[in-house]
Amino acid sequence: MQKNTKKKVQVFASTALALGVFGSSFAAPAAEAAPGKDAAVSNRGIEVQLLGVNDWHGQIDVVRKVAGKEAGGAEYLAAYLKQREATNKNTLIIHSGDMTGGSSPASALLQDEPTVEIMNELGFDIGTLGNHEFDRGVDELKRLLDGGYHEATGEFEGADFPYVAANVVYKDSGKNLLPAYNIQKVNGMKIGFIGVVTKDIKDVVIASALENIEVTDSKAAIDKAVAELKEQGVESIVVLAHAPASSKTDGTGAAGESVDLANSINDEVDIILGAHNHAYSDAVVDNKLVVQGYSYGTAFTDIDLVIDPKTKDIVKKSAEVVTTFHDDIEPDAEVKAMVDGYKAAVAPLISREVGTAAEAITKTGDDSGESPLGNLIADSQRTAMNTDFAFMNPGGIRADLNAGPITWGELYTIQPFGNQLVSLTYTGQQIKEVLEQQFTASKTTILQVSGLTYTYDKLAPIGSKITDLKDANGNAILADQSYTVTINNFLAGGGDGFAKFKEGTNQVVGPVDLDALEAYIAKFGGSVTAPATDRVIVQ
Repeated sequence: MQKNTKKKVQVFASTALALGVFGSSFAAPAAEAAPGKDAAVSNRGIEVQLLGVNDWHGQIDVVRKVAGKEAGGAEYLAAYLKQREATNKNTLIIHSGDMTGGSSPASALLQDEPTVEIMNELGFDIGTLGNHEFDRGVDELKRLLDGGYHEATGEFEGADFPYVAANVVYKDSGKNLLPAYNIQKVNGMKIGFIGVVTKDIKDVVIASALENIEVTDSKAAIDKAVAELKEQGVESIVVLAHAPASSKTDGTGAAGESVDLANSINDEVDIILGAHNHAYSDAVVDNKLVVQGYSYGTAFTDIDLVIDPKTKDIVKKSAEVVTTFHDDIEPDAEVKAMVDGYKAAVAPLISREVGTAAEAITKTGDDSGESPLGNLIADSQRTAMNTDFAFMNPGGIRADLNAGPITWGELYTIQPFGNQLVSLTYTGQQIKEVLEQQFTASKTTILQVSGLTYTYDKLAPIGSKITDLKDANGNAILADQSYTVTINNFLAGGGDGFAKFKEGTNQVVGPVDLDALEAYIAKFGGSVTAPATDRVIVQ
């Protein structure tokens, strides 16, 4: 694979630590200069451009519809980034995590090395970790970053740009998994980049991947890193935060964990590049620019800075979120050739037909949160383990099932995590308590179910929403009776906040979820239809 030939800016690594849905671009008003800073210096300052990507999820060959037009795909994202980079020699390409994990087969089946190689080719300068970088565990995370051998792919060179994570430490030593920050030098100006991961990571990463990892308080980690950067003469500071952010297109209505950070962290921070909730953000919060560019390579953020060469501080900042529409640009030929090569390598496996869908089966939930594809997958898992009930986390369903021939690659794109199914025993009371855990003060996560029905009251207090809980035959699920339940190993470890699942007994390990779905399709002669969405009633 051709190595990245982009001329890198000089990098000063810290040695103190252990190691779109919119059809156009939008820009928030530039932030006012902080008190004591001379805003007029922007007329003679150094202009720097940051091109930010978040939550790509290895979707190197996946195209999506945005406002009725095609967007996404590595060769189009590459074309846009190169086009923007050409407008300013003082450009850094940055990301805020989840660039791998939940990937399409063209990347995932090659251990996500293709996504890293494309980032190398594009000349990424700095990035941080998201929750999905932990999908295959810490050792594999480090191999993707640092290089090393994998039995499926051989030797790999790793990422040729640094990653930072200030709030991810080893439990046994307290040392950082990665450097907390990194200093990039652009046209003589130092810019400090600090990385942090969402506080909710334990709820969205399989427990075994975090056995010796602790995610500490983001604010404390950022403030500590800021102090160290200031000691090194760094005045321009950017936080790469794999944490939610959103706003309206006029910059109002800013919300999310990254916005909370903006209101609480040291005011020496100038910019936060958010992530995780796949949303739009372009807002000024407490004089900090908080941005995010949707997900899956369908958009990116273009952040323009002016740095005062005397004070070394950012005195002007603005951004736009740019959608990677296909009809506005020619695809990058070099990256397209790379993607075509990856697709050819996995084609024999992903092109194998396993059945037919009589109609499109969508993962989109109805008013209750129940989806046809969720029901199909839950049914396949209950059948595979021959249990009374099954529960499937909606976040584990990554794409719709299209009408027509079903390929193995399409099933893999839908369920890319390779989770193991397990059977466990719970009482009826525990099952009700699991269902109550779908509702918290901050979010609602409706499990996809098989073998039971229930009603929930949106207006009832948290912890008392579930009523009329019955099995598939209409019999009441009794609080003191035991039932067998199929879930995946992510949920069995309390994933997505479902801690009650950890109380199950009599564990039996079953097949991988993808194999169960393929077998279920075969059970119906290879032809499937969308199940009715009549299992969860909302009132």
